[in-house]
Amino acid sequence: MATEPETPPPVANLETKARLLLLLMVLLVAGAVGYLMYARGAFERTQQLVLIADDSEGIVVGMDMTFSGFPIGRVGRIELSPDGNARIIVNVPRRDARWLRASSVFTMENGLVGSTKIRAFSGVMTDPPLPDGAERRVLRGDAAAEIPRMVASVRELVSNLSSLTGPEAPLNVSLHNLQKAAERLNGPRGALGVLLGNEADAKKITLALDRTNALLARIDGVVQKADSIAARTDGIVAHADTQVFGTSGVVPETRATVVQLNGLLADARSSLKKVDAVLVEAQAIGANTREATADLGTLRGEVDASLRKVEQLVNEINRKWPFKRDTEIKLP
Repeated sequence: MATEPETPPPVANLETKARLLLLLMVLLVAGAVGYLMYARGAFERTQQLVLIADDSEGIVVGMDMTFSGFPIGRVGRIELSPDGNARIIVNVPRRDARWLRASSVFTMENGLVGSTKIRAFSGVMTDPPLPDGAERRVLRGDAAAEIPRMVASVRELVSNLSSLTGPEAPLNVSLHNLQKAAERLNGPRGALGVLLGNEADAKKITLALDRTNALLARIDGVVQKADSIAARTDGIVAHADTQVFGTSGVVPETRATVVQLNGLLADARSSLKKVDAVLVEAQAIGANTREATADLGTLRGEVDASLRKVEQLVNEINRKWPFKRDTEIKLP
């Protein structure tokens, strides 16, 4: 007779342990999610920056915005504005927002190799900081978009080179004419033949030059004769200088006459000084006479006053002595 297997004894507090394990798993998952969110900056204070571009090709949510090669912001979402432009909302941590200024420039570069990159450039760090929610136009630099333009420019350049180097091109014709001019320069007439263009005109110019040389020779002879005449004139002038300014010339005699005249003038000046002295004495005598005349006027006034007193006295005596008519008063 077979024996039945023994059942294991029940685990004590199984439900409690299961709940604790489940709670531990939930805590581990919540911690991992919290750490990931912390690592992604979910709990960090940020400010928003809105970048406006023509299109958002190559831009994905979560890509970084770099400054000097360091990530300082992350794309949070991408929107389509009513005017058809792409609005790229970038979340920038507060601690990294100090690198963004009001004059900062933002670019979106699409290279031939690699993904799209958003970069920030701040030239003047003393400018005011970039405010929260600011909107800036992003400058787009697409290297692949420049390839068709470059190819068109190269094609146009090759076409211009072909037109310049063609058989009937102006540059080719100019070089051919320049070669002909160089051959004429090496010819017998030289530069004169190049300037005139034909042999007859060159001969005429040569003949005119010969005649000019002959005329210049004649002019040299005339100039020599004029020099001889000028030499004779110089001799006459020198003789005239001797007659006028020489020892027995007119100028020394005139100088002696002037000296005598100065002596006469000096004598006349001394005579005038004597006359001035006499006039001064006469003025002094006139002044004395004028003073004496003034004294005589005063004396006469006194005499008149005395006569009036005497006349009054006589009248008084006649009044007091009426019987006596022949009163005579003798004055000293």
